[in-house]
Amino acid sequence: MEIPAFIMTEKLRVLHVVEGTSVDGPGLRTSIYLAGCRHHCPGCHNPESWNMGGGEERTLDELMEVIAYNEAPVTFSGGDPLAQAEPLAHLVKRIKQELGYNVWCYTGYTWEQVKQQPKLMEAVKQLDVLVDSPFVMDERNTKLRFRGSNNQRLVDVQATIAKGEMTLWND
Repeated sequence: MEIPAFIMTEKLRVLHVVEGTSVDGPGLRTSIYLAGCRHHCPGCHNPESWNMGGGEERTLDELMEVIAYNEAPVTFSGGDPLAQAEPLAHLVKRIKQELGYNVWCYTGYTWEQVKQQPKLMEAVKQLDVLVDSPFVMDERNTKLRFRGSNNQRLVDVQATIAKGEMTLWND
């Protein structure tokens, strides 16, 4: 029996929720680590997150309760949150519409790859910042803000969409 799409999109596989962190974007944030990653970057700081079936299922309503309770901007990490693009798109939309919070997302995809895949772009188009590109051990740089290797970019999603050209976030 096939599961209807509207049911599949109401849950995310969550590894961990970190409340009040300051390492995954500016200010105190709620970071939600999602399960699943196909990039398998050598030197990944979280290889246990690669398992697509890892963590536990959480409904979007449950996650919204945690996010609202913390009254803080949100960051999605993992794994690669875009491995769960459809439910992520629904949750980001709810966060933006119902709470108006700033939302960041880390991914191993480049902005250029995301733009070519409508399902990924749907999840990304409402974000404030997309930290893109895979972690590259040879380009590791512990002095970078909010990213681990020199190839990764802090894409200002709304400015990039509006201008039609890559715009990097700068605080």
